[in-house]
Amino acid sequence: MGKKKLDWTLLILVAILAAFGLMLLYSTSTYNGRVKFDDPAYYFKKQLFATILGAAVLAAVSRADYHIFIKFAPIIYAVSLGLSLAVLFVGQEINGSKRWLSLGPLSFQPAEFAKVAVVLFLTYRIERTKKKTDNLFFMARTMCWLLPIVGLVGSNNLSTAIIILGIGVMLVFVENPRYLQFLVIGGTGVAFIALFLSLESYRLERLAIWRNPEAYEKGFQTIQGLYAIGSGGIFGRGFGNSLQKLGFVPEAQNDMIFSIICEELGLFGASVLILIFSLLVWRLMVIATHAEDLSGALIASGIMGHMAMQVILNIAVVTNTIPNTGITLPFVSYGGTSVLFLLAEMGLALSVSRRSRGIM
Repeated sequence: MGKKKLDWTLLILVAILAAFGLMLLYSTSTYNGRVKFDDPAYYFKKQLFATILGAAVLAAVSRADYHIFIKFAPIIYAVSLGLSLAVLFVGQEINGSKRWLSLGPLSFQPAEFAKVAVVLFLTYRIERTKKKTDNLFFMARTMCWLLPIVGLVGSNNLSTAIIILGIGVMLVFVENPRYLQFLVIGGTGVAFIALFLSLESYRLERLAIWRNPEAYEKGFQTIQGLYAIGSGGIFGRGFGNSLQKLGFVPEAQNDMIFSIICEELGLFGASVLILIFSLLVWRLMVIATHAEDLSGALIASGIMGHMAMQVILNIAVVTNTIPNTGITLPFVSYGGTSVLFLLAEMGLALSVSRRSRGIM
């Protein structure tokens, strides 16, 4: 099937999120940039550079045939494993977490690359499965391919490991949508996460902080984030007028940026942002539904699952609905690696849509 026109709906939604994210990041990060680097635009400039680079990657990937990336998926997955392993030995520790590899003046977070690698690799494995795919053994075998990367990433980044597991469940479900068998997978996943939590005392401490943040010094960030959300009201204090970003919410430009959005733009602004994310997830679902083949449907579904899970988990953490997992808000939180690979994923989705069957 030949190439079709670009999916402008998806592209416009991505452009809105990227622009909105840069604007919100600038407002949120000016104080920390001035205090730490004597440059109010420090974080904004780095994020802008990553966004421009990501836009170039999006353009290139969207024009390529996504089957090419599937063909090289085993190599991409192997590279991802190697980079994640390297983090354990030569990783750079920032804010108490060892999640980065230094590349000269730049830093790179392999966990973000792992998400894309997992989508492509599981698509490769599922597409080439010759045996029956309607049994529990197929599900278990497919999920076992994820265990190496989940183990490596989860050793220092549990939230990303959970997202990778979620991507795996999403792709298996697309191939074999039988609800009962997923109860077994769900139970296994819960047991796996519980095991990870019990291996490190600080993870159990996070559960205690979640239950009663006021009783722990480390609950300060959560409490201040909730203050920011509550003080925003319906329409917020106004863009740039947050008080909590002035050192009260630590590293406000990172995981807790949604709380500052609520403070400055209120419930209305936060709802608009959630609506845009919802429309993006909907569009990815439409692309998956109209993909020309199974591999296209799997890629679009994996990206959709990643996006939905990360947004939901971030907002749930900021509102203290779940324990703090240190996960960013896509396109909005500060993180050049995150923005770069998110835009690469959107390029893959656009590539699938170019070869879709009558997408609206």
